[in-house]
Amino acid sequence: MVTINCDMGEAFGIYNLCDDASVMPFVTHINVACGFHASDPIVMWNTVKLARTFEIGIGAHPGLPDKEGFGRREMKMTRDEIASAVMYQVGALSSFLQAEGLAMTHIKPHGALMGMAQKQESTANAIADAAQCFELPVIAVANSVLADVLNHRKIPFVCEFYVDLEYDDNGVQVISRHPKTISPQDAAAKAVRALDVGVTRSKNGNDVDVVADSICVHGDTVGAAKVAEAVYTALSSRLKRNLI
Repeated sequence: MVTINCDMGEAFGIYNLCDDASVMPFVTHINVACGFHASDPIVMWNTVKLARTFEIGIGAHPGLPDKEGFGRREMKMTRDEIASAVMYQVGALSSFLQAEGLAMTHIKPHGALMGMAQKQESTANAIADAAQCFELPVIAVANSVLADVLNHRKIPFVCEFYVDLEYDDNGVQVISRHPKTISPQDAAAKAVRALDVGVTRSKNGNDVDVVADSICVHGDTVGAAKVAEAVYTALSSRLKRNLI
């Protein structure tokens, strides 16, 4: 069994990055930007309202305070600084969920924050601090410091697999500030292979181990709705609605 998640609400003011409504029918959970790397209060609230109509899980997608770089540039921050930034963002989103009578389902770090947590124990612990505070599970990635920390601290988590990103030979996703166009059929095939065999093909053509508890389709991927639909169709018989 598996879930499908997507990063959403990544807009700001009059600027809109993704067509969230067209993707929501094909995911089980969304990760809502909380104002640091993208979004603003009205975007957050509207995204929550929209997700409510599709009856899908809603989690927080906290990022680094870097709208200009879309949260994809690493920053030097202490454990307390990162923990407080994550708690601040999760708290902000929780108010809109409360207004709609909904409960938050999870936390998923965004962009460089996720990347930092994969290799930095202080960052991983900061995210764990926030998750423990709100008693929420985390969407993480396998073979990472973050997964090790969450496991050690007995904080529930799942590992996601990215159908729209390349992987290096160490099984680590390659983050790009400029998403590439991908084939929906290829994305669906990658998802099925990751789920069934636990491997994916690296950018150098080698098979690397991955864990696919949840499949991620990024909202800013070109043609995200078609990619999500293809993945959803391929996995429809194995989808579940609970993250943990």
